[in-house]
Amino acid sequence: MKTPTKCEKCPSNSSGIFCELSSLEHEDVDKHKVINKYKKGQTLFVQGNHPFGIFCISTGNIKVTKVGADGKESIVRLCHGGDIIGHRSLFTEEHYTATATAIEDSEVCFIDKNFILKMINEKPSVSLSIINKLSTDMGKAESKLSSLHQKNVRERLAELLLVLSRSHGKVQADGRTKIDLKLTREEMATMIGTANETLIRFISEFKDEKLIEQEGKTIIINNEEKLTEWANLPY
Repeated sequence: MKTPTKCEKCPSNSSGIFCELSSLEHEDVDKHKVINKYKKGQTLFVQGNHPFGIFCISTGNIKVTKVGADGKESIVRLCHGGDIIGHRSLFTEEHYTATATAIEDSEVCFIDKNFILKMINEKPSVSLSIINKLSTDMGKAESKLSSLHQKNVRERLAELLLVLSRSHGKVQADGRTKIDLKLTREEMATMIGTANETLIRFISEFKDEKLIEQEGKTIIINNEEKLTEWANLPY
């Protein structure tokens, strides 16, 4: 049986909210967390449910989705190792406004509300880390909203690929960047606010122009400079 991952040995500890704690403090967190393993497609929490704590991602990738008034689902965030989810609803004492689902096998730690509030009161570094993550989330949401209103589909797709390259990219020996995340075409379409058929058409255009390649469902970026130009972003 595999030994549960301790906070201090967590592969995502350096980017997590507990990164500046001492060994003894990490041990205290270990005593108050529950380690859960999620298979692809399993949900961590559901829109409308009451929050009881926060989720810290150790490994894997989680999508956060919302269902609008029209019944359509859209991806609002992609989270990976070191990210926390469920924190906004917890601190505002609201029900979850979104659903979190594993898009690949993931290991996630759950920490109950009372303990995390205690840590926030006692450890300024934890408070600052959470504030930083909330601020980063807000900045990304504002950028996404601006992009949806001001850019066409081709520009939005180019920007999405660049964002995924920075968050999940692995530089290959030949200098190209492999996006180490498998999203369905439907998931990508919801992220840029377009129809699946439109997304497929533009992906084909990007491949024809040699900006990207595909290996199965994995996308490889060949020309980041040109992609940046197509995204209408500053270099």
